Amino acid sequence: MDTSTAPAPDDFTHRTLRHVGKRVHRMGIACNFGLDADGFAAALDRGANYIFWTQLRTSRVTPALRAALRRDRERYVVASGPMLAATAGNVTRGVEARLRQLGVDYLDVYQLFWVGVTSSWRDATADALAQLKEQGKIRAAGISIHDRPRAAELSRDGRLDLLMMRYNAAHPGAERDLFPHFGPRRPDVAAYTATDWRKLLKRPRGWEGRVPEAGDCYRFALSSPHVDLVISGPADRAQMEANFDALARGPLTPDEDRWMRDLGKVVHG
Repeated sequence: MDTSTAPAPDDFTHRTLRHVGKRVHRMGIACNFGLDADGFAAALDRGANYIFWTQLRTSRVTPALRAALRRDRERYVVASGPMLAATAGNVTRGVEARLRQLGVDYLDVYQLFWVGVTSSWRDATADALAQLKEQGKIRAAGISIHDRPRAAELSRDGRLDLLMMRYNAAHPGAERDLFPHFGPRRPDVAAYTATDWRKLLKRPRGWEGRVPEAGDCYRFALSSPHVDLVISGPADRAQMEANFDALARGPLTPDEDRWMRDLGKVVHG
């Protein structure tokens, strides 16, 4: 068999997203935390190709993203979502607007934000996303959600392709409430808030052990076999470079895992 064009196997830093059909670097980049165009271009040079993009606070990187998509659309996975309430009509109009803004003919992932808080996974919205998939305007339908039991229930809906979930050392509850309950067609999983909004990067009262860097928090999330990628939100190029450098250390060792979980209990409690 000719393997010259066979896809590279998955490893700690790369994973094939089953419902998108692309291999991604497991360090995704959110564009709305301050990273400028030069830092964004450097992230792409480091191999980042899962891009979480919205309309909010992304004006500095959008021209660079558009240019990258013009050069090689198939290399990148672009995830976005609606800024308005997620009715079926707003979902359809939102996709059309994102396609125009980015100058592309499809989005890889279109997701409803904060399901259960600011949006709802109803038949009308789910069917609208399914229709957009049939039309080739999106490749995968996703949601972000904090309600883990509800996420477990929705994961069995064949119209749902990706879950963006909170998962970190202070909030590891997905290991109990979500991951064990996936069916055969499990959605792709993107973890976010890996640093617990930076709480894990500050020494809590009574903690005498080492305080992690952001890269340790990303390694914690990616050490789970159930997590396909983690969304990072670097504020500048230095943070981005440090995060990518940390992944070179691979998954957490058993001692590191215990350290992170012990710290997470203190931070959470």
